[in-house]
Amino acid sequence: MPNRTALIGVAQRFLDRLAPPPDLTVSQWADRYRRLSPEASAEPGKWSTARAEYQRGIMDALSQPTIHTVVLKTSSQVGKTEIILNTVGFYVDQDPAPILTMLPTLELSESFSKDRLAPMLRDTPALRDKVRDPRSRDSGNTLREKTFAGGHITMIGANSPAALSARPIRILLADEIDRYPPSAGTEGDPLDLARKRTTTFWNRKIVVAGTPTVDGLSRIDAEWQASDQRLCLVPCEACGHEQALRWRSVRWPEGRPEAAAYVCESCGSAWDDVQRWRAIRQCRWESTRITDGVAGFHLNEIYSSWVELGKMAADFLVKKRHPETLKVFINTSLGETWREDAERIDPHALEGRGETWDKVPAWVLLITCGIDLQDDRLEVTRVGWGAGEEAAVLEHRIIYGDPSADALWAELDAYLLERWESEDGRHLPVAAACLDTAGHYTQAAYAFCVPRFRRRVYAIKGLGRGAGGQNRPVWPKRASRNNKARVNLFIVGVDAAKDMVLARLKVTDPGPGYVHFAAGLDHEYYAQLAAERVVTRYVRGFPIRVYEKDPSQRNEALDCMVYAYAALVSLNVRWGALAARVAAHAHTPVKTGPVPAMAGKPAGRRTGGMRIIGTARGLR
Repeated sequence: MPNRTALIGVAQRFLDRLAPPPDLTVSQWADRYRRLSPEASAEPGKWSTARAEYQRGIMDALSQPTIHTVVLKTSSQVGKTEIILNTVGFYVDQDPAPILTMLPTLELSESFSKDRLAPMLRDTPALRDKVRDPRSRDSGNTLREKTFAGGHITMIGANSPAALSARPIRILLADEIDRYPPSAGTEGDPLDLARKRTTTFWNRKIVVAGTPTVDGLSRIDAEWQASDQRLCLVPCEACGHEQALRWRSVRWPEGRPEAAAYVCESCGSAWDDVQRWRAIRQCRWESTRITDGVAGFHLNEIYSSWVELGKMAADFLVKKRHPETLKVFINTSLGETWREDAERIDPHALEGRGETWDKVPAWVLLITCGIDLQDDRLEVTRVGWGAGEEAAVLEHRIIYGDPSADALWAELDAYLLERWESEDGRHLPVAAACLDTAGHYTQAAYAFCVPRFRRRVYAIKGLGRGAGGQNRPVWPKRASRNNKARVNLFIVGVDAAKDMVLARLKVTDPGPGYVHFAAGLDHEYYAQLAAERVVTRYVRGFPIRVYEKDPSQRNEALDCMVYAYAALVSLNVRWGALAARVAAHAHTPVKTGPVPAMAGKPAGRRTGGMRIIGTARGLR
């Protein structure tokens, strides 16, 4: 009888909700039931927590009734996503509840659903029949939501305010929270909005996870600071001393990073990778402070069963050369925040780096220009770029005139069409140029850029973090046409570009990332280049890093350098392929070594309506 069957089903679901909590912990469930999928794991098959023993304490904290929030401040390569998946699987199978997973964007959430969650539901027998096949009619299984008896899994992006104002949830899994926007539309902090949806559940569980970013601005670090700050202690096989694994204890012989070992902080014994992995299997977590129900876990790549110290050390030696790559290592390999150097760039130190060239250095593979529009002039910086984005500021030119008149723009056009000869006989054109269109002459700037779009002369507008440009990349995926003239306008993340430019100005050794300067760039140029510093401001109560200009100092030189860098990013250069192509067609092989500094600083001068700073006409 269909009605009788339906009633039995309703009664069974009701009784299921009254059932006591399961006896299994999350790690026990994973060891018993979880299966790793071939397209989502390098080691498909039965899950084993012992493979990465440090994960056991994290997962089992979710089974402790006194803990409502688990904080994961981690590097990459430690299995954070698998911990989240095991948590989802446990609650679907053992303790059904409404579950919300939140990533920075809706696109990332959909990718998580398709690439990670769906394979687990398919290949783990205990879950296979709980969530219906998405191909069946009215299955309740979509890319963004999957229903099951007693609950559902909803996947949203932190940038979606509508999704954050929906129904209550009991289990919140928020990942990569440092990449969340400060506000979901006008609704407020997306993490706080999601947390509020759990308040009606006495047995709620919240997981907040992520890789830290900048000190003082990192969400996950702030969550960690408010937790009980558990450390994963690993015993030394030689002396038994328990210690948290830290980068300072990784040592290797000079010039031989492949021989890196972990050195016990107590007895000094060196552990190779096998000994380290074996010791980690005996690890335990220990709280360092007391909190009300918030367990915090910190992990770096040294704990990973998939990372060799020799490769980690070699990666460090490469990345430590430049601030932007060292920051990546600190964040993603060590799971630590990056402390910004808030001091200004020293313009006098930069001025002492001037070099004299008869022609464009042979290592330069292409040229870009950054153009700043003012009410009475245009300022243009011409920059040469080589492998590893080594840069040479070839010239900073000021073109005086009325931006509403054709003459000024004709002069700029002629300048952008100039080809400069290199030491190996090439004649280098401007590969791309970015013109800032903000100000009083926007329409004139649009009129200049539109017919030159095929020459990669781009109309741009800079957007800083304080103006809503948080997490905005240097170069956008596509142009915006949301302007009266319907012009292809590229919104540049200028603060992200300044991060890169100012970090590279601190590089002191010629090579990848280093910035060379043509002799003759005057003191005013360098003062403008160093006119800004990073400060912390609060937007809707959320701290962000923004650039602040010395009110007594102009900054056109920095703006032009930033726009020239944005033009480079727009090209998406594959340096190896470009170098090979140039070497094949040049009269002599392309040089990749540093450019020797040469004496001599010819003074800046005026020629007609132009002021030429920092180059000799011989460079043409």
